[in-house]
Amino acid sequence: MSPDPDEFTAVKHAPRRFICYLIHLLLDSGKEFDQKGGMSSERESEEAVRSSRIIRSVFFALLLDLLGFTLILPLFPSILDHYGKTEDNVYESLQSIVDWFREAVGVPMERKYNSVLFGGLIGSLFSLLQFLASPLTGAASDHYGRKPLLILTTLGLMSSYAFWAVSQSFSMFLLSRVIGGIFKGNVSLCTAIIADLPCPKARNKGMMMVGIAFSLGFTIGPLMGAYFALNSSKEEVFYHGPAVLALVFSAADLLFICVMLPETLPKQSKVTSVSSGIQESGDLLNPVALFNFSALTRKKEPPSIEKMQNLKVMGLVYFTYLFLFSGLEFTLSFLTHQRFQFTSMQQGKMFFFMGITMALIQGGYARRIKPGHHIKTVRLAILLLIPAFALIGLARHLWMVYIGLILYSFAAAVVVPCLTTLVSDHGSANQKGTVMGILRSLGALARALGPIVASSVYWIAGAETCFLICSASFIIPLALLRRLRDFKQE
Repeated sequence: MSPDPDEFTAVKHAPRRFICYLIHLLLDSGKEFDQKGGMSSERESEEAVRSSRIIRSVFFALLLDLLGFTLILPLFPSILDHYGKTEDNVYESLQSIVDWFREAVGVPMERKYNSVLFGGLIGSLFSLLQFLASPLTGAASDHYGRKPLLILTTLGLMSSYAFWAVSQSFSMFLLSRVIGGIFKGNVSLCTAIIADLPCPKARNKGMMMVGIAFSLGFTIGPLMGAYFALNSSKEEVFYHGPAVLALVFSAADLLFICVMLPETLPKQSKVTSVSSGIQESGDLLNPVALFNFSALTRKKEPPSIEKMQNLKVMGLVYFTYLFLFSGLEFTLSFLTHQRFQFTSMQQGKMFFFMGITMALIQGGYARRIKPGHHIKTVRLAILLLIPAFALIGLARHLWMVYIGLILYSFAAAVVVPCLTTLVSDHGSANQKGTVMGILRSLGALARALGPIVASSVYWIAGAETCFLICSASFIIPLALLRRLRDFKQE
């Protein structure tokens, strides 16, 4: 069995030279940091060179991780159709949940919408597992170090891809996604590694490189997954090739981490007992404690009251932004299919356009944001989302959609990296893993709930109402940003 070729034909025409240019731009950014670090002493110069090497290593390790992770994204509709014909009991149980939700909010009974809703259900499950696992991973890395935990999570991801490659039933496929959700801690660990860097300028560039890795991974990975599925042999299941490729990427990532990535958490900075870190992470299962960053208050040297207040505010900004953003991002597929009759191929081209635009913004603008300008940049980006989603919601012509998508891409390129950079300035060396785990947990919770709420509003109140309400709701994170107290980057 193989997916519909019309869905993936555009893969063969991907602009490879442009992608190579983006990677070249990334390497140049590292050199620019080496040469323009402004360090006067020999010790500071060596520190700048080491930071630059760590940033490049994190970038390539995260890119390999994301390439493996995103291979499956364009295949979800075909995979669900494939398992829908097998009469799997687990599949039918989840389909009954989708049918209940579809009837409750009035979603039309169409194959396209059913695939989106079913994929959203699995995506929400994946995000909830990340919500539970990220703080535990972060706390453990404060004791054992970043590198050992990265190796552990990568091994877990390899096992999930192996289960996917050999899966013959939906139950096995779902098990692979569950394992992947539990062990998908690489992103929070990579941001913790960047947060370990001593120089604010290095942390800023590092977080932007993480953002660029996301843009490239989510642009190239789906294209590769679609290409290998389209060119699979008739004797094998169409997703076998992408699954094996994901396993290869993950194995290459493991080798790269073992050989090239140094440990960034000094021995003297590690927490004395992992049990204390795990106990603190238990606070993250309580939503109130999660938003209050309560796990940090149990540390021997908790952040100051002022910094704790800033953390709480930034956590709320991060959650509300991703809650609204992920919800509208999810319903974008409904709108373009319903209003403009987009095929899967056209939607793939649209998301490819967004990915390329984000990569250009991150490579050309975001990486040059100076320390101290992040709050101003986040405020501008969120402000632009108000007209962006209003334009998309009211659009009757495609040019209006694409103008909105350009503004959308600007915000997607800078908000999360900037907020992550700001959060990384809080907490001592042995608290960075917990801090970044909390932030990642908040984001996972937002991405689990946002699509459910937004799709409900979309089908109950209509596309225009949904996009206009959510667009206006971005005033909430803007108002929260005004509560941030000024603090100096150390």
